[in-house]
Amino acid sequence: MIEKKNPVAKVLTHLLLLSIVFITLLPLLWMLSSSLKLDRDVFTVPIQWIPSHPEWNNYLRIWEKIDLGLYTLNSFKLTTIITIIQVLTSSFAAYGFSKCRFKGRDTLFLAYVATIAIPWQTYMLPQFIEMRILGLTNTHTGYILMQSFIALGVFLMRQFYMGIPDELLEAARIDGLNEYGIYFRIVLPLSGPSIATLCIFSFVTIWNDYMGPMIYFSPNHLKTIQLGIRMFIGQYSAEYGLIMAASVFALIPVLLVFLAFQRFFVQGVATSGLKG
Repeated sequence: MIEKKNPVAKVLTHLLLLSIVFITLLPLLWMLSSSLKLDRDVFTVPIQWIPSHPEWNNYLRIWEKIDLGLYTLNSFKLTTIITIIQVLTSSFAAYGFSKCRFKGRDTLFLAYVATIAIPWQTYMLPQFIEMRILGLTNTHTGYILMQSFIALGVFLMRQFYMGIPDELLEAARIDGLNEYGIYFRIVLPLSGPSIATLCIFSFVTIWNDYMGPMIYFSPNHLKTIQLGIRMFIGQYSAEYGLIMAASVFALIPVLLVFLAFQRFFVQGVATSGLKG
């Protein structure tokens, strides 16, 4: 017998969830509203959520103040390349850890996943010294190599692969496919939800990364949009309308990526925890 939910409890639950969503989105709504205001109107009390005279010109002026096009292009380049590499390396390693049997597999996997618990600040200096010795500081190549492997991605993909029946792979081996053929022709095409989830995680992380580019990129032509916004704040700290406009612009690609993959996102997170 199916137990019916209390309608009052259901309404209260929805109200609570709506309240949480509203509180979460409130800073973003304020940022969007402020990006359409003059500097003197940004901090007025009470807050004018819908500007009476929207300053759409703020989104044009920000391109004149800093080289936003170059910074955006650098961010797109790094984020796209690193996301693709992370998906390939993580899915390939996850296949080995989930579907290939070899001595010490589980121990090696646990040791690799345990690196998630190590703060980046603890190996930041050794990593920088290594890149400097290799002559890869102040290059996009060095930053791409450092970000090409991610333990969280391997864990996420492995959990999804554990849900793929071993009988399916055994049948492919009997038909003559080797492990590379199984990976590319069977496993990878079935990994849409987990790949979409990893793409979102990777894209958001790399696009919003500030510390890494700040440490490794000194020349202006290498800098990303996050560094560009920080430079703008340092030079024009009182032009809050333009700062908010630049922040909204930096948020748009992340929003578009999430909207593009959101139908796979929940499915990917859910199925990644079914087996392990």
